[in-house]
Amino acid sequence: MASDMFTTDDLRHLEAVGISPHDVLNQLAIFTRGVSPVILKRPCTVGDGIVKIPDDDTDTLTKAHDSAAQEGRMIKFVPASGAASRMFKDWFAYLEDDDFNTSREASDFIRHLHQYAFYDDLADTIAQNNLDIHDLSARAQYRDILEYILTPRGLNYASLPKALLKFHAYQDRTRTSLEEHLVEAARYVKDADNICRMHLTVSDEHISDVDTHISTIRKYYEKKLGVSYDISLSIQSPATDTIATDMDNMPFRDRTGTLVFRPGGHGALLRNLSAIDNDIIFLKNIDNVTPDRLKPDTVLYKKILGGYLVTLQNQVFRYLEALTESHAANVKVSDIIEFLKTNLCISPPAGFETLPPDRQKDVLIEKLDRPIRVCGMVKNEGEPGGGPFWVEKDGVLTLQIIEQAQVDLNVEEQHRIWNGSTHFNPVDLVCGIRNLKGRKYDLDRFVDYDTYFISRKSLEGRDLKALELPGLWNGAMAHWNTVFVEVPISTFNPVKTVSDLLRPEHLSVQKM
Repeated sequence: MASDMFTTDDLRHLEAVGISPHDVLNQLAIFTRGVSPVILKRPCTVGDGIVKIPDDDTDTLTKAHDSAAQEGRMIKFVPASGAASRMFKDWFAYLEDDDFNTSREASDFIRHLHQYAFYDDLADTIAQNNLDIHDLSARAQYRDILEYILTPRGLNYASLPKALLKFHAYQDRTRTSLEEHLVEAARYVKDADNICRMHLTVSDEHISDVDTHISTIRKYYEKKLGVSYDISLSIQSPATDTIATDMDNMPFRDRTGTLVFRPGGHGALLRNLSAIDNDIIFLKNIDNVTPDRLKPDTVLYKKILGGYLVTLQNQVFRYLEALTESHAANVKVSDIIEFLKTNLCISPPAGFETLPPDRQKDVLIEKLDRPIRVCGMVKNEGEPGGGPFWVEKDGVLTLQIIEQAQVDLNVEEQHRIWNGSTHFNPVDLVCGIRNLKGRKYDLDRFVDYDTYFISRKSLEGRDLKALELPGLWNGAMAHWNTVFVEVPISTFNPVKTVSDLLRPEHLSVQKM
């Protein structure tokens, strides 16, 4: 079939980027059959899928975290490949509006401009062009100022990755979001030798700029914080791109006749995550950072999540060791079942009690021997994003992070369940990816391949269908052992639009 579908040039192109014709055919089959929505059973709530950590356990969990960190087991993984262009959607509209300079929006823009951490850089850039920012403001040339922020005429912020944008201002310097991640990581992932490990995924077009920025700031923060950074970068592999189709589900070709592939979404980063050597990985988005005055909460709950993972992992390994050793007959099956129910929200399959002992042992091993993720969940206060739900599939209930696009909200019951969510997902995860023997799990084994997402896009004036891989913290981790832990809203401070930087949480030092 591949020989009928693809030309010789197609096959050469696929080979060059590392995509097999078989994978493309499988993707085309997904377009044809469609993607079924997930079936929500009920929202996860505190006591029913979400754990609330008692204050009395905080010290024990932070000590467990610190012990594992000292051993060099931990690394911080930051998806940072997104461009900042979407942050500036409103400002781009202003730039195109001939009447902007005399609008109310212009008054708001110029009134708050000095509060942004990049203000001094902006003023310097304008000065380099023999102009003065105060003079431009006085003459209401606000669109010119916007050009100096957004375009190559000045800071070119709209084309930079979020990692390189100035987020916060302090008395002595300003910090990019990447710098805030460096400072934060030094407080909970450094080892006994003060080595602090970080990995960032960046786009191919920005990897050089990010690497240069790291080289520029590394020594300052190493001296300031008393650490040595071990920082690695990777790009989203072209081999994870997915085929686009036309409206008839046939491969989409551009005007030159070349097959069109599109990035597979953040689920493609599972390959990057799999390549990490450390066995405990903290995962957090590049735009979710706080200034120093708010970091204590973030650091505390990172340690609580890390300690909770380590404690769970230790108990899982003890049970697995007992089940796989010669004295497995002495293991109390009832104890393991209680652990699965209480700590991992996993119930044994129907008919488990009637199985022979050896088969029961195999079932328990299969349930326990998986990567583990402990996910922070914050109370739903209207922020966008997915949330924690009990999901039913093939008669089995599991804990899942679900995005709205995965749910058929036209079904009244599903709409009601979705709206009943009490918590949402801030993308605050700690992952354990090694097994009892210290070997990395094959993470591809634990993906729910029924959770692809099909969207409608356009290219060259023609409609196309795009396919996103199962999301990194959605379908890509669907078959991991999962725990949801309530964390305070103070640990979640994302910057989705440039105006978010004016929230009180992000104003470290008020500029006058």
